[in-house]
Amino acid sequence: MHQNKSITEFILLGLTQDPVKQKVVFIIVLIYYTGSMVGNLLIITTIKFSRSLGSPMYFFLFYLSFADMCLTTSTAPRLLADALSAKKAMSYNECMTQVFTMHVFGAMEIFVLIFMAADRYVAICKPLHYLTIMRRQVCIILIILAWVCSFIHSTVQISLALKLPFCGPNLIDHYCCDLQPLLKLACMDTYEINLLLVFNSGALCSTSFLLLIISYFVILHSLRIHSAEGRKKALSTCTSHIIVVVISFGPCIFVYTRPATTFSVDKMVTLFYTIGTPLLNPLIYTLRNAEVKTAMRKLWRIKFTSQNK
Repeated sequence: MHQNKSITEFILLGLTQDPVKQKVVFIIVLIYYTGSMVGNLLIITTIKFSRSLGSPMYFFLFYLSFADMCLTTSTAPRLLADALSAKKAMSYNECMTQVFTMHVFGAMEIFVLIFMAADRYVAICKPLHYLTIMRRQVCIILIILAWVCSFIHSTVQISLALKLPFCGPNLIDHYCCDLQPLLKLACMDTYEINLLLVFNSGALCSTSFLLLIISYFVILHSLRIHSAEGRKKALSTCTSHIIVVVISFGPCIFVYTRPATTFSVDKMVTLFYTIGTPLLNPLIYTLRNAEVKTAMRKLWRIKFTSQNK
């Protein structure tokens, strides 16, 4: 691959240059990152060891939590380290690795949310065929497909990044490496690469969001023929999914579906997407889901009683 570069490292300007504010950033990000890891790990453990959570919805939720953990880990530890260090230097290879991992797990999250919507559609609109359509083998094939598509998407992203020549300056006005801030530093006309970026990431976010909104509209419309109890349960699940879809796709669409211009708010939007959303997902799915809460209580009761014996 063509790598016409003379720069071996980048300097990240981070979220703030103020030493006091940097300590505040460190504390806030540490709380969010710890909460995200604990929350998602709790969901993964509960789904793994609870017999009552064997449905396809929880199979996909397991992988959503895994993708969330990996997505936040691709940026948060580095941000924490930089908040405490004077020189926020990142090597060229580290930067490219961060671009790759962010997009792999970001794309994985998108594909899993699509499959979760498909699962709800089949469960509510085709209940008699649900067990046949959403059988275990189908779910496994869908997850493999999600991984393959995520790696293809991220490979396209990294190949675009590797084509960029950097001859100075090397200051990235961001807290992480991503294609938009890198395009600003490239010493070449980046118009075509930006178009490809919008076509790749932008189209993935926008098309997926549109598909999901349409699918949930169809699901909610079909709930009219269900019983009051069935409607209540389906609405509770769908509302959780819709909230997650909006908070996941909003920042993604904002960052990746526009020309190569950067706004001061970009850092906060990316921060919300990579660190805020992975914390909100487990909160939304556990607080709004009685089955998950019951399964967690059972697991802790079993664990507590087995320890006391």
